[in-house]
Amino acid sequence: MQEKLPNTAGKPRRPMARGFWIPSLLLLAAVGFLVWRARQSGFDPVEFASSFRTAHWGWLAAAWAVGMLSYMGRTVRWMVMLRPLAPEARYRDVLAGTIVGFSAVYLFGRPGEIVRPWLIARSTGASFPSQIAALVLERIYDTLLILAFFGYALASSIQIHPSAGPELRWLLAKGGWIIGIIGSLSLGALAVLQHWAPKFEQRIIDALGFLREHHQERAARLVRSALEGLRATRSASATARLLLWSVVEWAIIYACFHAMFRAFPETAALAPSQVLAYIGFVAIGSIVQVPGLGGGFQVASILVTTELFRIPLETATSLALLNWVTAVAGAVPVGAVLAVREGLRWRELTQLKAEAMS
Repeated sequence: MQEKLPNTAGKPRRPMARGFWIPSLLLLAAVGFLVWRARQSGFDPVEFASSFRTAHWGWLAAAWAVGMLSYMGRTVRWMVMLRPLAPEARYRDVLAGTIVGFSAVYLFGRPGEIVRPWLIARSTGASFPSQIAALVLERIYDTLLILAFFGYALASSIQIHPSAGPELRWLLAKGGWIIGIIGSLSLGALAVLQHWAPKFEQRIIDALGFLREHHQERAARLVRSALEGLRATRSASATARLLLWSVVEWAIIYACFHAMFRAFPETAALAPSQVLAYIGFVAIGSIVQVPGLGGGFQVASILVTTELFRIPLETATSLALLNWVTAVAGAVPVGAVLAVREGLRWRELTQLKAEAMS
């Protein structure tokens, strides 16, 4: 069954999400700091260009290949949530939807997130709300796992430049323990709460009793459809597999960044805890994203490598750009080919983006 595109004609556009201006201001402040830092340190364009020439392109190619492998890991994890809802779903269809979906995120920014669940729902016959629920569940697992890894990486006496004062070292260590413990406990709580999905469903439906009968029935159908993603993973085995493949996915992402760091002489010797801390910072920074350009990802990358690890600004900038191309934009050529193969039209994807922003 093919999901119909929502009709956005004549719909008034809602203003930008209220919470967006805070991270945007933080991004602008970080960019301003980098500009000031570049002027203070005397950013050398020649040295910046030289850092690309001295990079090991074999390691860069390996980073891209491992980055593409991560989409296969994401597909296997999504299949854990999808299989109970669509037993006949094919792996290749979900893989194509995953790659095209991430390409849409690169091109459209965060509103492009809606493309992946729509494509998967369209190709497998699952309901669109259930796949939105699967996306939310995936994001929760990703967020909690990276918080746990990131926190423990900071708490493990992460090696930062000797010029950093003892106050910063103490803050990173104590803050790391807090973040890591909270992330771990939240993961455990999430695994337990997934078993209570049917009770949550009934309570939500009961709370809608103030609606008129026909509105209540419509809302109840929407709630049941949205919670299908949680019901699909409420068994202990499904939850364990979901958690396992989430760990595997982030191990692949770590390998991608590790290969990227190996490509530059200045970062080749970074310890695993430093790489994990870097991944945590750029994951947080990537919340703010300019379509086609990134933004928060690159800024967080440059800040971490220059301020914590004291990598030269020129190398840090080239590393941030190549990391963005490898980890995020690297899927776009493949996604474009798959979109053409699937018969997708640009109008369909842009209309979905418009609906997400409305």
